[in-house]
Amino acid sequence: MSQIDAETMDFASGMAAFEAKHFSRAIRMLSPFADQGDPVAQHLCAIMHQNGLGVVRNELMAYKLMKASAEQGYGLAQHGMGFMYLEGECANKNGEEAAKWFRLAGAQGLQGSLTTLALMYQQGNGVPQDAEEAKRLYKQAGFDDVG
Repeated sequence: MSQIDAETMDFASGMAAFEAKHFSRAIRMLSPFADQGDPVAQHLCAIMHQNGLGVVRNELMAYKLMKASAEQGYGLAQHGMGFMYLEGECANKNGEEAAKWFRLAGAQGLQGSLTTLALMYQQGNGVPQDAEEAKRLYKQAGFDDVG
C-alpha cells in the first residue's frame, strides 16, 4: 500500500470515527491532517476541542482550528465562526464579525447561515435592522412565504 493510500485510509477512518462518535479515536486520527492544513480535519478537530469530545475542552484551540479552516473557504467552518462570534463562545461576542462569517458561508449556499443572517437583520442583531434584507435572505435560503 502506498503512503497516499494509507493516509487516505487514515483520514477516512478518522471521519468514520467522528461520525460514530468515537471522538478520542477521531481526534488522534484527524489531528495530523489538521496540523497539515486540511480544512475538513481542522473543522472537525475544532468541534471536538470546542465541546470537549475525546479531548479536554480548549476554546483557544477550537477557535484557531475553526478560523484556519474558515479562512481556507470551508463553508461549514465559516458557519462555525459565525456562531462563535454570535454566541460569544470561543471568541468575544461580536455581531458584526458573526455577520461577516455567515455572509461568506451563505455565499456558498449554506441555508443555516442565510437563515441566521436573515434573523440578525430582522432583529437588528450585530447589523442594522433591515426587514427587506431579512426578507431577501430568507428567500435566498429557500423560504418563499416570508412576509
